[in-house]
Amino acid sequence: MDRTVPKTGSEEIELYIRTLYSLIRSSHAVQLDALVETHVAMDSSLHVRARQSAPDASALFYAIMRLPPCIADVNMVVMGQTDRIFHRHGYTDIETWERVSAPARRRRMLFDGEHTLATYIASRSDIDDLIPILVAYQIEWNKLHPILQSTGVQATLAAYSADSSMARTTDLARALGISPDDLSHLQDAWGEDIGPTLQKIAAAPKRFAVRLLAGTYIDYQRATSDWWIDAQQRVAPDLSDRPVYFVSSNVHAIPNLLSGFAMHEEEGILSFVEQAGDPSLKAEYDYVCVREELNNKNNFLYYALRRYALLRPDVDTRRQQLEEALGITRAPSLHGFDIEVQAIELNKLDPAQMDPRLLCGTAADMAALANSDAVIVNIDYPLGMAAYHVLSKVAQRIARMLGMYVIGKAATLNARVGDVLIANVNYDEHSLNSYLFGNCFSASDILPYLTTSSVLDNQKIVTVRGTFLQNARYMDVFYREGYSIVEMEAGPYLSAIYEMVRAKRHPVDEIVNLYITPFDIGFLHYASDTPMTKGRNLGAGRLSYTGAEPTYATAIATLRRIFTTELARLRDQEQPGQN
Repeated sequence: MDRTVPKTGSEEIELYIRTLYSLIRSSHAVQLDALVETHVAMDSSLHVRARQSAPDASALFYAIMRLPPCIADVNMVVMGQTDRIFHRHGYTDIETWERVSAPARRRRMLFDGEHTLATYIASRSDIDDLIPILVAYQIEWNKLHPILQSTGVQATLAAYSADSSMARTTDLARALGISPDDLSHLQDAWGEDIGPTLQKIAAAPKRFAVRLLAGTYIDYQRATSDWWIDAQQRVAPDLSDRPVYFVSSNVHAIPNLLSGFAMHEEEGILSFVEQAGDPSLKAEYDYVCVREELNNKNNFLYYALRRYALLRPDVDTRRQQLEEALGITRAPSLHGFDIEVQAIELNKLDPAQMDPRLLCGTAADMAALANSDAVIVNIDYPLGMAAYHVLSKVAQRIARMLGMYVIGKAATLNARVGDVLIANVNYDEHSLNSYLFGNCFSASDILPYLTTSSVLDNQKIVTVRGTFLQNARYMDVFYREGYSIVEMEAGPYLSAIYEMVRAKRHPVDEIVNLYITPFDIGFLHYASDTPMTKGRNLGAGRLSYTGAEPTYATAIATLRRIFTTELARLRDQEQPGQN
């Protein structure tokens, strides 16, 4: 095989990473000012106007969506893996701090109510993700600071705060040096706090300090072990002696499909949509109404269910009761990093209540699942190298792996937002390995459950270290070498799979053949970002309902694959002399 590794153009990124880790190696807090120059020189694809004096509203929006609202008051960010580590370094009251969250990044974070943010990290990928976001936020804050000190801009801001009409929005956008659309995105991100936040930006420049409390390989392994032991104690079946189908996806799609709860609540959900007064939600519902396919109807119910549940406290209680009756138990993370675990016993599922698209064969065929001892372990997909630590730990503590499936979002260099991407080659920036693997999915497994999106199979993935740690030159090298999917978890998962099926640690900088494994391997990505298209990075907007169809199409394909594989295994067990 002629192996061309996409390294050209990464010198600035490598310099950034070396500078970052040399700084946080310090035993005390360090100022992020020291990273600004290398951040700007990197020419990140998510921060294309970093070196310009005018604000880069897209980069700022991206950062805001991945940081908690209290970040406007924060000047110290402390990173650690567990409560124990925070206690050891003097943060003995960490449990009393306020739990805060970001709209578009799942990470456990606590705020002391003054100026310090504690963040729980599951691997070095959290550092590679968080630090550039903080630097970008600081750069853009400090661009806006002198602008907002102008008397004229303050007057415009005061007028906007009193009346946020289209004319006032246009005036304020012009004063800040951004477009009205950009200001609208910032308004969406900050909500009612946009005025007070802009006043805080005017009051003082931003200077973040960061402190890494512990960051060794063993620290991450110990934190992962604590997480898994806690999860095992709280899920219903004993996973140590049950065969497992492992799924890395989200905590919504698979339980929704298996329980049928949204279909039971159809009347209430649709009534809520009609009365909610949300024009975008109503427009999406009206679009679904003109299409009669089951795909659209059920997918919309799943999409609207989350908002419906937020306003009706009894919904989550009833959903949990139904899920538990069907053998679906949840173990949300209570300490350390934020990854929920779900254990789903196949012999307790009721095919009559499932989404009809899951049914494989006849009713009698599906009824055979009642004889299964297998469990689906579904986790809220981790970030980057946390995937390696998680799968390695799970594999150590279960009896037998029957299948390993990953559903996640990715950037695409050749498709559209919402398209599904299927690969069988991965270049991993962590291990520098090129993994060749037999993906159990093909386009035909997904297409029946899509109405507007496409499926591209036989693709190639590159696993990057962070979303900001890319630039146009680097991605062009990927594209020319045929890598069309950019994401963060496939490589770490494949490194863990290698160690599950071979008698040694994963290699480094090699071609690795994983076509023959004793269990299924399946990777499905849906496109959430098209970074080769100007202005269409993740900072430019959110997926909304566009993401519901590919999310559920990939989850349906995964569950059908599990059912088909398990039914075949049960038939084999019934045959004399078969295991």
